Amino acid sequence: MKVAVIFNKRKKKAEGESEGVINVFGAQNQETYNPATVERVAASLEHGGHNVRIIDGNIHVIEQLQEFMPRVVQGDQPGMVFNMAYGIQGVSRYTHIPSLLEMLGIPYVGSSPAGHGIALDKVTTKVMIQAAGLPTAPYWVFHNADQIQDDLPFPVITKPKMEAVSLGIQVIHDMNSLRSAITRLVEQFKQPILVEQFIPGREFAVGLLGNQDPETFPIVEIDLEGDPLGIQSLEDKLRKPKQKICPAQVDDKLANELRRLTKETFKVLGIFDFCRVDFRMDQNGNLYILELNSMASLGLTGTYVHAAKVAGHTYESLINRMLDVAVERYFGKEFEEDSSNREQEAATTQKAPLRVRLRSFLRSNIDTMDDYLSKMVDINSFVENVEGVNLLGRWVSSQLSGTSFDRQVFSMSEVGNVLYFTNHSEESNDLLIVGNLDNSVDYEDYIPFSEERGRIYGTGVAKGKGGIAVLLGALKALRYTRTLKRVKVGLLFITDDSKGGIASRKIMQELSSKSNYVLGLGGADLNGKIVTASLGTTDYSIEINRKQNKAQAQHFSDEHDPILYCGQKIGQLKKLNDEEQGIYIVLTGIETRSNADLPAYHAALSFILRYRDLEQSKKLEGQVMRIFDSKSQGAIRINVTKGGQRKPFLRNENTLQFYAQIEKIAKAVEVRIDHEEAGISSLLTNIAPGVAAVDGLGPRTGGYGSKDQYIVRDSMIDRSVLLAYLIYKIGRNFAA
Repeated sequence: MKVAVIFNKRKKKAEGESEGVINVFGAQNQETYNPATVERVAASLEHGGHNVRIIDGNIHVIEQLQEFMPRVVQGDQPGMVFNMAYGIQGVSRYTHIPSLLEMLGIPYVGSSPAGHGIALDKVTTKVMIQAAGLPTAPYWVFHNADQIQDDLPFPVITKPKMEAVSLGIQVIHDMNSLRSAITRLVEQFKQPILVEQFIPGREFAVGLLGNQDPETFPIVEIDLEGDPLGIQSLEDKLRKPKQKICPAQVDDKLANELRRLTKETFKVLGIFDFCRVDFRMDQNGNLYILELNSMASLGLTGTYVHAAKVAGHTYESLINRMLDVAVERYFGKEFEEDSSNREQEAATTQKAPLRVRLRSFLRSNIDTMDDYLSKMVDINSFVENVEGVNLLGRWVSSQLSGTSFDRQVFSMSEVGNVLYFTNHSEESNDLLIVGNLDNSVDYEDYIPFSEERGRIYGTGVAKGKGGIAVLLGALKALRYTRTLKRVKVGLLFITDDSKGGIASRKIMQELSSKSNYVLGLGGADLNGKIVTASLGTTDYSIEINRKQNKAQAQHFSDEHDPILYCGQKIGQLKKLNDEEQGIYIVLTGIETRSNADLPAYHAALSFILRYRDLEQSKKLEGQVMRIFDSKSQGAIRINVTKGGQRKPFLRNENTLQFYAQIEKIAKAVEVRIDHEEAGISSLLTNIAPGVAAVDGLGPRTGGYGSKDQYIVRDSMIDRSVLLAYLIYKIGRNFAA
């Protein structure tokens, strides 16, 4: 099942404002999860066999969910959200993501907006508990200090109406201190303040998991070290949390009553899936419900997780059980039991399915893949910088050292050394994987490595380095699971992709002709499309000049103006566009020169001609030459230069059959793919004819054609899982 883990990132202290909002509005949330806890939850779900993506719950959440979640209306298995988002700002912030998910039609773990809204509102909680006849301490609500009556029984405890995690709580013993506290808290939190009669005694917490017949965890007692006036403040939680006694030392009668009150509170407030209820008990043994936490912390030191472990859960089993109870609530017991049976079946073999182990390994190593990209981006591998290209090649070689791959070097003094690795000693490969070490961006236009909103930017990440990171991740995952030995793999890294692969053409043709299948590590588009064909390209540069003669300048007509001439020819070029035939003219530059008081004497035009096959190329070349025929132009002189050329990557029957197998594998590992004829040239332009080959196995990319190209960070996991599982299946002849 696809599961999106949604959380909220912490505010940047330097900026003091939340990111991912249109405006900063209302109270800012101070309650967030440690990113390590979020990663731990995601890893637990992936260990349970799920396809997981972590998403920041801000203004971009709909876009990311729309891209990731399956379409149930199209027959896909439904996905779920594991909601860890406390909200960014404003009133009832717990309700924001659940409300959005209900609007989008995406099921999720945890309570409804109504349940969260009631539980977060301490005053409403008290009203509903009291109305249901459940025990709670006497309370008052103040908007300002002037409302405080003189006969309050001290001690009392203050709590902002709509806050959590012990924000603003304080035990107060006299009227002057209470007035000061109310004034300060109203100013700080901009909301009414709940004042409860403080209950000296012991403090308990009871966790609950489930819905119709929920599991009640062992009772936890907060160790107040014998102080009946003690509490656990926010400072205690952050610096020195109170010890937890679990199971609490209570008799059966008290334990049963705590469990009963927990379940009753859960039902009265309309909570779903899980919660934690907090209690105080006075010296006479009377229990008082303090509050219900509808988003009990999943941190390792939290009360909820602590009690679950005492109950026999591991962290992984707890997280997956939380997902299961939500699945059962939405889709019924039968759906949940099917999932449980699959999990039990995997357990009886003492080994999770390979796809699960691959994804779990890659999720836990996503930071390593980030580090790979950062190091590669730091290397200037501009195609003209031979030493930089070779430096990147040496770095890739170092990552493959110690594996079963041996290296062969093809010396290329002008573009950098082409590298070829194999994990076998035979002439042919089951699979040849092709990547590139060069990029077309000069270092003066270099973009450093950075990550923002789940996107990774940096020179080369989209065209070559992202694909290398995916490959390294896949190979290390296969090595970890010991599943690489049965497939003969070749790895080819060319160094002249930016120049059309002219120098490496013979090497690629020879190696691809000896391989059953070929995969290219080029970046995919944002929809993750696999490239089964791509257009060829030819670069053209046109220079238009006229004689510079000041005495005759006044006699030049418009037809002798290089700029006007250039404009006319652009119009004629555009007429060659034919989408149905796959013919496109792409203008890439225009330049003019002139002297003071004289018409322009020079214009230069550059463009790329894209086409579907070589016959079109020959025909189009003739049309271009006729457009720029200069015989009848008088004072105008035209020079046409035909630049680099890339052949089309042609689709064949073997490729289509290969893609059909990839599509089945993608479905098994829950990676959404499609295929396309790419409008841009492919890394595989020079492979041998008739070979089963596809490109676009690299990460999903955006911003193509700009210096701000990027890859989607989480797509590195999906594409590495797909590549690793595909390699594994090829070694078994695609056996199911």
